[in-house]
Amino acid sequence: MADFATFDTRNYRTVDVATGYDGWAATYDGTVLDAMDLALLDRLDPGVPAGARAADLGCGTGRTGAWLRSRGAARIDGVDLSEGMLELARERGAHDTLAIADVRTSGLESGAHDVVAASLIDEHLTDTAPLYAEAARLARPGGRFLLAAYHPHFAMLSGMPTHYTDASGEDVAISTHVHLVSDHVRAALAAGWQLADMVEGTVDDTWVAAKPKWERFRGHPVSLALAWHKPA
Repeated sequence: MADFATFDTRNYRTVDVATGYDGWAATYDGTVLDAMDLALLDRLDPGVPAGARAADLGCGTGRTGAWLRSRGAARIDGVDLSEGMLELARERGAHDTLAIADVRTSGLESGAHDVVAASLIDEHLTDTAPLYAEAARLARPGGRFLLAAYHPHFAMLSGMPTHYTDASGEDVAISTHVHLVSDHVRAALAAGWQLADMVEGTVDDTWVAAKPKWERFRGHPVSLALAWHKPA
């Protein structure tokens, strides 16, 4: 499993996942563009089947849960490590259940979910294999795993870890690991998943309008999404 520890050229103070997302919670929705993840999830085939029960791993403020609900999910179970993010997810109201838990050991019911979703969380794991294994445990036969991720190419090109600006104005990094696309594929295959679709998002006019300094990254892939199928 590749982990490019030296990719980070920003040298921000780094905190753990729960601390970081508690600190970022209040401003998260205003700083993460749908183009990073939700717009890519929309392009996947297959997507969310009508009436699906979904597991939302690393549910954050409830953005992905709201997307799942809007695409036809009837029941959504969410877990996250950050109480600050869960509080906002509760306010959003898209989930039927919410709990503090690690995405690798979610505590959710085995084999009960038509869809498992995980958005922008894998970079906080040292290894993607436990995430894919947990998704496989949660999914029913014939189920789907939809994952959106920070693109390894962009992480290494930009030298930028996942980070936020705290209330004092300091840029703070959250522990970030770079996983190659091949790392995802190998972990998924080992867990019994079959690849159904993959899309990539590039830095375009939408991104440059929001982040003018990213003009130098125009045309480079910034994120990706994968749809996996669990054989019946």
